[in-house]
Order: sequence, then structure tokens, then C-alpha cells
Amino acid sequence: MMRLVAVPLWLLVLILAFATITFVSRFLVPSVRWFFRKRAERALARLNARLDRPIDAFKLARRQDMIARLCYDPAVLEAVTDHATQAGIPGSVAFEEAQRYAREIVPGFSATLYFGVAIKLARTLTRVLYRVRIGKIDAALSLIDPKATVIFVINHRSNMDYVLITWLVAGRSAISYAVGEWAHFWPMSGLIRAMGAYFIRRGSRNSLYRRVLARYVQMATADGTTQAIFPEGGLSLDGRVGAAKMGLISYILAGYRPEGRDVVFVPVGLSYDRVLEDRILTKAAVEGNRRFRASVFRIAGFALRVIWRRLRGRFAGFGSVAAGFGAPISLRDLLVRLPGAAPEELASHLMNEIERVVPVLPLPLVAAALRAMPTDRATLLDEVDRLTTALRAAGAVVKLPSGSASVLAEALPSLLARGLIGDDLRPTPGSEPLLAFYAASIWQRLADQVDIAATRQT
Repeated sequence: MMRLVAVPLWLLVLILAFATITFVSRFLVPSVRWFFRKRAERALARLNARLDRPIDAFKLARRQDMIARLCYDPAVLEAVTDHATQAGIPGSVAFEEAQRYAREIVPGFSATLYFGVAIKLARTLTRVLYRVRIGKIDAALSLIDPKATVIFVINHRSNMDYVLITWLVAGRSAISYAVGEWAHFWPMSGLIRAMGAYFIRRGSRNSLYRRVLARYVQMATADGTTQAIFPEGGLSLDGRVGAAKMGLISYILAGYRPEGRDVVFVPVGLSYDRVLEDRILTKAAVEGNRRFRASVFRIAGFALRVIWRRLRGRFAGFGSVAAGFGAPISLRDLLVRLPGAAPEELASHLMNEIERVVPVLPLPLVAAALRAMPTDRATLLDEVDRLTTALRAAGAVVKLPSGSASVLAEALPSLLARGLIGDDLRPTPGSEPLLAFYAASIWQRLADQVDIAATRQT
């Protein structure tokens, strides 16, 4: 028993390595995991104590568990069977396809990344680029049932929308976004998933994919996940609040059960003095093609120019950005008020409420006033006054500095610096689409009012 056994050195090293791995995996790792899990739970409890709407268990579930739960949901299994029958393929192949879609859709939320990194970056980036103004916060927001699922429905003006809303509602809850294909590349996709966002294929006609996506949205809504959606389905090409695409809204309505958790929609209107993608969007509108994507080099060049100008003290920002939060709309109450209403009617109602809270900012207002072809600044001031009066009478959310002279002082330098107008206040050749893009939100809000500019010209 006490005899010495000679073994090669490499074998001794291998035995010791396996022994070490076994010790670590069986004894050390569980203890370390327990230690860090307890710390994480305490940190999450402190975080939830200061949030208006604590982070729900659905968002905190392990990603693999959520994928399995989604794949084995009865509605998804039924969709798999239907797809296999229609496509003439084995059920196992259809199920693997559904699993692939589930892995693509389901996020993996990290509270540390969201609240420790993303919120700070969003706040810093927004403040570097813009003056942030809160156009309106309806008092009824504080009265929302704590057990209800809150869904922010937002007009889509810029990809900065994600950054702005993430920061503005940071004190209320973590938001789960529906994100399109634009960010579905490494490493951006991993970061976005860690922030709780889920990817969607806009325009996909694959029935199995749509049913898997629908079931995920319904599960998240039923479990109380706070969400933010852009019903227009893409960035506005003309500056207006467009009609709703029925995808996500129809999924939410189809999965709603009156006896369950209420769903509360919060309309949010966003407005910018400068939309970063404005030239790309107006070009796409002229070409009639929504399949646009700025190159990575173009984005990087733009960012470097902004950083260089800021370091030299020559960057004053892109003007103001404002958000208006309208009165919450309870789906339960809405269905009582509008019994038998089609989903399209409910979606139209939501879009009308979003339009009502889009704030009025200096540059869009001046762009609208330029349509009257003012001959000098005094005439332009008069037109700004007229439009402002009409907007206030229409109940618009007006977020302007005091006095029309201050409005011009904020808007004109940007219009002149970008070469959209000349010193004579006339639009420069080729600038009309951009000016119309910014003025559109003003004219949309005044659609039921007298067109003051046209009346004055006649």
C-alpha cells in the first residue's frame, strides 16, 4: 500500500489538473456563484425600491429558460405543426426552425449593463448633442395601476429615439424595445439584447416566424414587461406622425384577456431641431425606397467631426429635443368605450394621441414660417407669432423660448450654417425637401386650422 509508483511528469500534471477542475466545479464555483448571486439580488432589491415600476421576473429569467419556455408554448407548438403540414417537412425540422427564431428574438437582460452603463451613456450622449426639453408629462401617469403592463407608443423620428427614451424613463423602469434589423450585427446585437431589447424582422412574411414573435410579445405583455414600440414601423420619411403598422399592436390586442393584467398605452411624441439622419430620410422619400442604411464609415466620420469640433469649442449642439408624454390609455377602459372596435380603429386612436403630444420646437416652427416667403426678419417674426398663436389655440404642446425673437435666435443660425437658407431668408436650391421635412409636424398639427401662411399670401 505504501509503495512508490513512478508516473511520467505529463501524466502527473494531467491528474492534478483534473483534480483541480473537479474541486473548483464541485466546491468552489457553487460557493462563488452563491456569493455573487446574493450580492446581485441585494443590488436588484435596492434598484427596484427606487423604480416606479420594479423589474419584472420575466425580464430577469435566464435567456435559455425563456427560449425553452417560448418554444414549448402550446401556441408555438401548434404553429410548428401547421408549418410542417403546409411546407411538407418533418415536424422536427419545423421545430428547429422555431427554435432558431426564438433564439433570434429572445433578449438576455442585464440590469448591471442597463442601469450601470446604458443609462449613463444615454444621458451623456443626449446632453452632448442636444438641449433636452420635456414638453409635457400628463399628471395621470402617476396614477397607473402598478400591476398593469405599461407600453410606451412613440413616433419614430430618429435612431436617437432609443437613447432619449431610455434616459428619460430611467427612473420609472427598464424598457424592452422592439429593434429592427439595423442593429442585428456583432457586437451591437449582443449589447442590445443585454439591454432587454428583442429583434424583429420588419416585413417578414414567414408565418411561423410571425407566430413565434407574436407569442413572445404576448408572453412579455402578460407578465408585465414594460415595453416601448414605434407603431409606424420605421423612421418617418416626411416628418409627420404616420399611420400605424398593425404588427406588434395586433399581437398585443390578440393576446389581451380582460380578466388578466390591464395594458396601459402611454403616447409619447418626440420632436427634434435636428434629426441626425434627415438627409438620408428625405433622399429615401424622394426615391421611394425605405431600404436605406448609412455606412459604418459615414457614421464614424460624422462622430469624429462632432468630437473634433467639440474639443475645439466650436460645437454648440444640434439645438433642442423634446418629448411629450400624453394621458395613459387603459386598454380595458378603451374596449369598454369602443366595444367591437376593429384593431385598426384602436391603432388609429393611439396615433392620434401621439400626434397631439409632439412638441413644437424652434427650428420646425421657423421652417413652417418660411413657407410664407418672408422678405425680412420682421415679416418672419410676424409669421412665427401667427403660427404660435394658432398652435396654442389648437392645444399643441408648445416648447419654445420666450418671445419670437428668441425662437429665431435659436433656429436661424442652424439653418444658415447648414446652407438651407440664404441671408435673404430664401430657401437655397435643393433645400426644399429638408425644410418641408421639419415643417411637416407643424402643418400636421394645424391640419384642422386655417392655413395662416396661405391665407396671408392670398
